[in-house]
Amino acid sequence: MALASVLHRFRISLSDIDRDIYKEIDFRVALHPSEAPHYLLTRVLAFALNHNDDLEFSPSGLGDPDQPALRQMDPHGIILWIEIGNPSARKLHKASKAARTVKIYTYKDPEVLKREINENKIFNSSQLEIFCFSNEFLNRLQARLQRDNKWTLIHNAGSLMIQIGDLTEPVSATSTGIGSRSACADPL
Repeated sequence: MALASVLHRFRISLSDIDRDIYKEIDFRVALHPSEAPHYLLTRVLAFALNHNDDLEFSPSGLGDPDQPALRQMDPHGIILWIEIGNPSARKLHKASKAARTVKIYTYKDPEVLKREINENKIFNSSQLEIFCFSNEFLNRLQARLQRDNKWTLIHNAGSLMIQIGDLTEPVSATSTGIGSRSACADPL
């Protein structure tokens, strides 16, 4: 018998000062049996940091390896393609050809991802944006993960502050370039 997904609700008070977005967002996302909690938390953070009315989780869920984890569409196609983890070079090549903007949010070693990108022929690879969250940061968020989550998230000038109950986590949320050396963002 297959294990069932666990549905999590996120109610996030979002203040994205960089993009002048101040709103309450309320959404549900399933933690699939094959999915690590760090993957789920990174998907949630990516959704909040890129939130707009047209951003959606992939309609096919995690079951379709050719679809983005998150996407924003317009009548002409995909505007924003967001990947989580360390996607393959093949998938990033496809994403770069299909979307205007491609962002990768990872909780894994970004150097492995950058090396794969540099070793393979990926369309517009210099335009890829990589954001990385440390395992220590995600471990603290995972310890607070509930079926019903209420967060306050403030994003300003590349820094991110998340408040969950009495826990306040400041962390860097800046993009790294493909040619630059970086480590996953640690709390400030």
